[in-house]
Amino acid sequence: MGLFSKYCQLGIFLLMTGPVAMAADAVSAKQASTMQSKNKTIIVDVREDDEWNQGHIPGAIHIPLGQLSTRLSELEPYKNSPIITQCRSRKRSAQAQLALTSAGFSSVYSMDGGIQAWSKEGLVTE
Repeated sequence: MGLFSKYCQLGIFLLMTGPVAMAADAVSAKQASTMQSKNKTIIVDVREDDEWNQGHIPGAIHIPLGQLSTRLSELEPYKNSPIITQCRSRKRSAQAQLALTSAGFSSVYSMDGGIQAWSKEGLVTE
């Protein structure tokens, strides 16, 4: 494979996995709240236990990012339903989004701004 071809592949990979691609699969906190209230999605909180215990979105499923690969079976019933991953700001939820998509989940979004954006919008936590 030539050097030019390798750089083209790298460029395509970066475009597909970079911020531009992630932004297309992101939802705002308000969008996530609306989707959840209409029973059109589940929210998966990938923060650590101590973060979850400080406050979380009612009805969210808690699976810390480090446990996601071993707990995929818990999300199997939602494989063909919209799933929104959520963390503190969006870094871990973007990783979770990629992991779920790679595992064959069909419609996965990451919540832009995470729980910080949720709280800033005045949305309920427990």
